[in-house]
Amino acid sequence: MGIHVIKMPDIGEGIAEVEVVTWRVNPGDMITEDQILADVMTDKATVEIPSPVAGKVMSFGGKAGELMAVGAELVRIEVEGKGNADDAPAAPAPKAEAAPKAEAKPVAPAPVAAPAPVVHAAEPVHAPIPSKVASTSTSILRKEGEKPLASPAVRRRAWDMGVELRYVHGSGEAGRITHQDLDNYVAGGGKPAAGGAAGASYQQRTDEEAIPVIGLRRKIAQKMQESKRRIPHFTYVEEIDMTELEALRATLNAKHGKQRGKLTVLPFLMRAMILAIRQFPQMNARYDDEAGIVTRFGAVHLGVAAQTDSGLMVPVVRHAETLDLWQSAAEVVRLADAARTGKAGRDELSGSTITLTSLGNLGGIVSTPVINHPEVAIVGVNRMVQRPMVRNGAVVVRQMMNLSSSFDHRVVDGMHAAEFIQTIRGYLECPATLFME
Repeated sequence: MGIHVIKMPDIGEGIAEVEVVTWRVNPGDMITEDQILADVMTDKATVEIPSPVAGKVMSFGGKAGELMAVGAELVRIEVEGKGNADDAPAAPAPKAEAAPKAEAKPVAPAPVAAPAPVVHAAEPVHAPIPSKVASTSTSILRKEGEKPLASPAVRRRAWDMGVELRYVHGSGEAGRITHQDLDNYVAGGGKPAAGGAAGASYQQRTDEEAIPVIGLRRKIAQKMQESKRRIPHFTYVEEIDMTELEALRATLNAKHGKQRGKLTVLPFLMRAMILAIRQFPQMNARYDDEAGIVTRFGAVHLGVAAQTDSGLMVPVVRHAETLDLWQSAAEVVRLADAARTGKAGRDELSGSTITLTSLGNLGGIVSTPVINHPEVAIVGVNRMVQRPMVRNGAVVVRQMMNLSSSFDHRVVDGMHAAEFIQTIRGYLECPATLFME
């Protein structure tokens, strides 16, 4: 028997260290050639590390959530015949990332370089450490301490239902628990966990859940921290009368919706921003504060923030200035779906020059959006509501919506920021001007 050692591969672009997002195997597992061993991540890209050999997993060089240097020992595998522990041949090329699987328990360390991997958007696994809460269920489907796999949405629903997930059978990939599994568990007579919502509204609870901040969530935290630390934000809020635009949108959807697809408000906002940028090019820029250089862009690479189960991601609509309303709508839908399913490529998640963010119906009346560093502006969309407004001396009902936008005060003056938003307002309140060149 011999030992084959795999080293952390070089992801490229000068990356010196890589995060282990999740292990797909456990120490002691028998594996086959090309079987995926782990998902690793840098920035917002994840790659899968396959095994070049068949054998038995002996030990890991790091645990999930740990940053490892490129070239450090990643995993040690026992193989038939002579291994590579002494002469260290090259490691396999990582494969394109699929959805991450179950996380294994870390053990000890162990070498091999890899060619440039194919990268895709990350969908990191959050590995909650469940507290030991007494359950009234009698059917234990997992070992004590074993972590059930489930999305954040399933976990929230289970919490509301008072169901302890470790008693629910998972029918998804790698035993992942789905919404249907929850429904089947309850329909089959499964009982809620002690302290659950059902009939125990006032019961004392002492359970805790520690959730490691790893993978994409850690990248988001670092990005937000860097943005707030480096950029002196100021936020400007203005209300917009959307009544005329909503009437136009309804007309366009009624006439063209079946052939071209339904239009939301976002494509109109994108068009208004693009036209306003022509008058205020300093908003479509990136600021390198270390070099002291502001780069203004002719192309509008518009970041459109999208919420995913893994956290907030900002896919980029490239050359948004070239797209009409329906092309903009289709591209936003495509990118949002790619981000949510973890299929967005690295070039689709980077390189934006200005960002548009919206919480849809949860938009509230005011927000303070965080600038996507190193950009200098972000436009935030709040909820649209009907409000009584005074027009020509009469009180009438109008569709009103606020824009809450933040700017980098180092390079954007308050007057220019206000004028920029007022220009967007002018386009939206008189939507015919969106199509006049």
